[in-house]
Amino acid sequence: MTTVDDLLAAARARLQRVAPAQAAAEHAGGALLVDIRPAWQRARDGEVPGSLVVERNHLEWRLDPASGARLPEAVDHDVRVLVLCEEGYTSSLAAAALHDLGLHRATDVEGGFAAWARAGLPVRPGATPVGGSPVHARP
Repeated sequence: MTTVDDLLAAARARLQRVAPAQAAAEHAGGALLVDIRPAWQRARDGEVPGSLVVERNHLEWRLDPASGARLPEAVDHDVRVLVLCEEGYTSSLAAAALHDLGLHRATDVEGGFAAWARAGLPVRPGATPVGGSPVHARP
């Protein structure tokens, strides 16, 4: 039997997770920072300017370059994707799922949005529609 702690440990063993400051630098350099938090968390806590909003339940369809529901940013399997959740747990599992799709440069942000905000990195109020703006087609 596998526990969620086992799944998390296995996911993180496959990733080279990044600290919030490194994520900010990579995002400034062109990496996709993908916020998978639900709208209520983004409305409550704010968002990272320039992040791409893809709630967790659509992530694989939106970022798989072979998917008919992919976002324009999902150009190939070499895209650098930095996944951001609230505290850095769900994002680890999500980044591992992206690895399973061949997005070998995907990882997540240690400590999630909470650590990003504590580090004093840019945050803006709001809840951007899923898929950024405008809202993209559903899978």
